[in-house]
Amino acid sequence: MPGPTFLCGLDAAVNVVGGKWKALILWALSVQPRRTGALRRELEGISEKVLIQQLRELQRDGIIDRVVHDQVPPKVLYSLTPMGIELDKSLASLGAWGERHMEQISALRCATATQSSGSALDP
Repeated sequence: MPGPTFLCGLDAAVNVVGGKWKALILWALSVQPRRTGALRRELEGISEKVLIQQLRELQRDGIIDRVVHDQVPPKVLYSLTPMGIELDKSLASLGAWGERHMEQISALRCATATQSSGSALDP
């Protein structure tokens, strides 16, 4: 079965990190390798089901490694692969842009939401 066809490199990259949690998982793993429970605690609001799904997809795409240590209870450790490290570095400039414009984006979205809700009430 052939893999997906991408329109360009940006399409491939966004496909790999798309969604709410994948970039945040990369950010957490860029600091240090982590166990599933540590990731779940760090990424407040993510369910265990979604976390496991996202980790599997990142592993499938070669972005993270999953190492199972043979002990009781089992210890599973996730870390970035060389390709994941490169992707994380690429996302750093996007994160810096977000930091610089976070307040402005929030204010604009708040203003737009207020205008939208106010216009529905106007005759």
